[in-house]
Amino acid sequence: MNALDPSDATTQLLWAHLWLGPFTEFGFMRSALLGCVMLAVSAAPVGVFLMLRRMSLTGDAMAHAILPGAAIGYLIAGLSLGAMTLGGIVAGLAVAVGSGLVARNTVLREDTSLAAFYLLSLALGVLIVSVRGNSVDLLHVLFGTVLALDHAALTLLGSIAVITLASLRVLYRPLVLDCLDPGFLRGTSRWSPVAHYGFLALLVINLVAGFHALGTLMSVGMMVLPAATARFWVRRLGALLGLAVAFALLACVAGLLVSYHADWPTGPVIVLSLGTLYLFSLVFGPHCLLRHQRPASLHLKA
Repeated sequence: MNALDPSDATTQLLWAHLWLGPFTEFGFMRSALLGCVMLAVSAAPVGVFLMLRRMSLTGDAMAHAILPGAAIGYLIAGLSLGAMTLGGIVAGLAVAVGSGLVARNTVLREDTSLAAFYLLSLALGVLIVSVRGNSVDLLHVLFGTVLALDHAALTLLGSIAVITLASLRVLYRPLVLDCLDPGFLRGTSRWSPVAHYGFLALLVINLVAGFHALGTLMSVGMMVLPAATARFWVRRLGALLGLAVAFALLACVAGLLVSYHADWPTGPVIVLSLGTLYLFSLVFGPHCLLRHQRPASLHLKA
């Protein structure tokens, strides 16, 4: 019998070792998997509403905006989970509120004011970490350390996941209306500012959670890419939310395994796994690029 025959017991054991071995043998791989699962369950649904509200680039800007707060926390307490988390949340909320105030009280639109704030934040954060730290600390901040998640970090990710899911349950209807017709929601309901600023708060805390695992440069990938990938397969919101989470989980497992066996950096590999699913869906999904390029059918005139 061929040694590569899938029905061969030796081949099955080899595949089981490749898939399960890293998680059964090493505690840090199990911790990384658990952290990624909680991040996927929390961030992917936020990413769906981010996409439906046409705020995906806003999410990317906000991911960079949390850097100076995390850097100041690092400056005060080193690589302290609590200090960097608090600093990142404060900085993210400050940029969100500040850019909104500038947009409402000056001639600048919100996208321009947000871009200005995020560029200043990114430059300030990199400067702080570079001057007071070293290259290892800078890489830790920019690209995360998903393989070094400890009990405190997992507790933080789990708490953010619970808060996010509970908040989305409460804000679900206002968020759906805000995606469909923001003007109607503002004119008929007091939930409009609650939905808007509540969603921004959820965005910030999930970016902070992603910051600890994937770094400030990659954290938004766990939000945007699963949502965009799922959009090529389904149209209904409930299915979109569930499929986005499923794609995020699949990419996390694949990224962890590939990075382990190839000895590659884990965060970028996870995001590249998400990107591979996106490109596959772009070509082969039911609502993919090829279907939208078909010529429109001709209409006969009476």
